[in-house]
Amino acid sequence: MDRQQNWPSQDSVSTLLKIILPTGATFTIHELAGSYSNHTHLIEAETVEKTIKRFVLRRYAGNGDDRAKKARREYETLKLLRAHQVPVPNPLYIDEEGLVLDSPGIVTEFVNGHLIEAQPESKEWANRVGLAAKMLAQIHATPYPETAKEFLWDGNIDAVWFLESGEVPPYMKEHPDGVLVWNAVHELFPHIDPIVPRLAHLDYWSGNMLWNQGEISAVVDWEDSGYGDPGVDVAYCRMELFLEGMDDAADEFLRVYETHAGQPVANLGIWELAVAVRPMRELDQWLTRPLMDQRFRRFIANAIERSGYH
Repeated sequence: MDRQQNWPSQDSVSTLLKIILPTGATFTIHELAGSYSNHTHLIEAETVEKTIKRFVLRRYAGNGDDRAKKARREYETLKLLRAHQVPVPNPLYIDEEGLVLDSPGIVTEFVNGHLIEAQPESKEWANRVGLAAKMLAQIHATPYPETAKEFLWDGNIDAVWFLESGEVPPYMKEHPDGVLVWNAVHELFPHIDPIVPRLAHLDYWSGNMLWNQGEISAVVDWEDSGYGDPGVDVAYCRMELFLEGMDDAADEFLRVYETHAGQPVANLGIWELAVAVRPMRELDQWLTRPLMDQRFRRFIANAIERSGYH
């Protein structure tokens, strides 16, 4: 990602502020941490009344129509969640064609909060996995209209994207457990227990939660939100905890989630195998600390056993 190339222009921000702050404002632009699949900047504006307004400008990476779909998906999902009191940023503006922002994107209000990294030497995240699990249960309980499927991903299909070609992808062949995982998901996925589709984040991990005064102030990054089996979100968050050597915290996350969801997580083993494919594509970016490769393989072995695959 070329940081300078993806910095918003002064003209685009000036045009934007004329829309959302018609009385006028001066502004400064700051880069925000955590831009993994998009370009995220803080706009700090001072109005003519000398009040400070902060906005987050999110413009999406990708090609062509995909960026516009991401903008619509995130913008509409944020509106839906806020209507049901889920703590997410307030969406203010969408530019699907990139006519104002120079690229498809959205603008939200800034939310105070900080990230807590999931690292075994820090107990801060381990002590808060219960709150994260409770929040996920609340997200999954959020009702959505049938029309929302027009902009949401089909989460079940998205989770097994690596099956689409009908062949084991090269990066899975290169991993010692890749072929086993592909074969297991290929065989088990058509027979998963039917579950009422829920609204899902599909990228639920510590890097997408902001904390303020011991509580989650916002769940962010909804560009890939969808509907489907809620077990996908549970599996993804548990994988991060396992990779960091926080096995007990992963089990606590599951226990608290099931308590607040009111039922066990069905198909968890299958979904844990499915989400394990993501790191296989970019092992050097996922397994960045000692012992992570062993923990990753243990996570897969546990998922195989949980799934009942032989």
